[in-house]
Amino acid sequence: MIPNVSNALSWLEKHHTILQGIQRGLERETLRILPDGTLASTPFPSSIGSALTHPWVTTDFAESMLEFITPVNCNIDYMLTFLRDLHRYTSVSIGDELMWPLSMPCFVAKEDDIILAQYGTSNEGRMKTLYREGLKRRYGAMMQTISGVHYNFSLPMAFWQARDGVKNADEGKDVISEGYFRLIRNYYRFGWVIPFLFGASPSMCSSFIKDPKKAAEFEKMTQGKGYLPYATSLRMSDLGYTNDAQRSLGITFNHLDTYAEGLKRATQLKSEEFSKIGVKVDGEYRQLNDNILQIENEFYGPIRPKRVTQPGETPSDALLRGGIEYIEVRALDVNPFSPIGITEEQIRFIDLFLIWCALADAPDMSAAELECAKLNWSRVIMEGRKPDQTISFECDSYRKPLSKVGHALFDDLLRVADVLDRSEQKKPYREVCERLRVTFDEPELTLSGRTLQAIRDLGTGEFGLALAKQYQQQLVKEPLQVLTEKDFLKQRDLSLNKQRTKELQQTESFDEFLAKNKSK
Repeated sequence: MIPNVSNALSWLEKHHTILQGIQRGLERETLRILPDGTLASTPFPSSIGSALTHPWVTTDFAESMLEFITPVNCNIDYMLTFLRDLHRYTSVSIGDELMWPLSMPCFVAKEDDIILAQYGTSNEGRMKTLYREGLKRRYGAMMQTISGVHYNFSLPMAFWQARDGVKNADEGKDVISEGYFRLIRNYYRFGWVIPFLFGASPSMCSSFIKDPKKAAEFEKMTQGKGYLPYATSLRMSDLGYTNDAQRSLGITFNHLDTYAEGLKRATQLKSEEFSKIGVKVDGEYRQLNDNILQIENEFYGPIRPKRVTQPGETPSDALLRGGIEYIEVRALDVNPFSPIGITEEQIRFIDLFLIWCALADAPDMSAAELECAKLNWSRVIMEGRKPDQTISFECDSYRKPLSKVGHALFDDLLRVADVLDRSEQKKPYREVCERLRVTFDEPELTLSGRTLQAIRDLGTGEFGLALAKQYQQQLVKEPLQVLTEKDFLKQRDLSLNKQRTKELQQTESFDEFLAKNKSK
């Protein structure tokens, strides 16, 4: 049913200090909206700084789509407080505008209302906007305004030293990368537990679905009340953030060289479909190129192996140079019941689950096996709270009740929790396990269950707008805790100066710049 992790857990209990120093970081996306609940069309606030170069507050796909980024840190409380300070300061900076608290976008009358993120006149900035133009033409702007929370996680070097005998990151990069790929394969096999517990998009605004056939699948697709009764995360479904063109790539997560090779191949292989769009038509660029991926970051997935890139490097080049440095969990919906989109409970659970994934055996997965594993994700995403829902194993050769698999997994997670809680008086990890375990028997207590109840009462738009107003009023009154206004003013000036310098110092044409950086 699930791998037998008993020996690995016993080993961990004997080496309980090796988990001290887990590195974490958060990225949260949200749309700026007007007080009437529609999408804002104003530019990124210059009072915050430059979206191109600011380290903490930027934009994602659209000019109205904020992205908050915390620095890497070992302390959960500090990280969450830092993220909250970013929300506090931004809430003041955007005036009467609000931050949309749901993953699925607010009411958008037409796609042309979505303004692509603007990064100035430097070649680098223009390339970022052109990449988004390509995304818009390939997949539609509406899909790109779906918001999520990304959680960056790395295990301490002490873990790899004790488990695999590595001396340091440089000498042990291949072994460490193998360990992270083992984690990723287990994540694909069992990570459906994340949308089950924390999916928070069982509905979407009626303006999101233009296809009448798809709209007919929803209950009460009127007045913004469209939902699926057992759905957990429509954000991650075929109705949400998907890319059909990538399904034929066959990229697997077994070895670093084959993974990197797959990414590079996808950025060099022409797409018949995307070639129809054209690259430069009548003197105007429509996309960076007509390959399956414009750049490697266009490869979507619920998790990514990562390394900080150096100037001029692609993500795959960085991985080949130094190995996997951390992993990025991308399966988290925005939590509507938190002003900052995520809670301490969620972070502690994901810590537990990722550690378990790193400990459990994980045989290599072929592309076909990977697609089989994704079927469980799809089942949970669309009908995760359905009574007697099942999880399949070995490409659906047999199934087990989701609740039974969940309880078995939590038996293991409790042992990991006790290791992490060894020096804690309040036992926060065990408390998280005990609270969340109940949801396998009472799925209405999951985030999607709670969200659906509120939406049934109010409608998606009304629910989101009410929370947005509540959080705005709350955040603007709160004092900054770990950052100061001086810190924000310093970053504003630094980021604006950096952007200005890039614009003044460039010497080559945009065509020349693109030719050198077309796949980075």
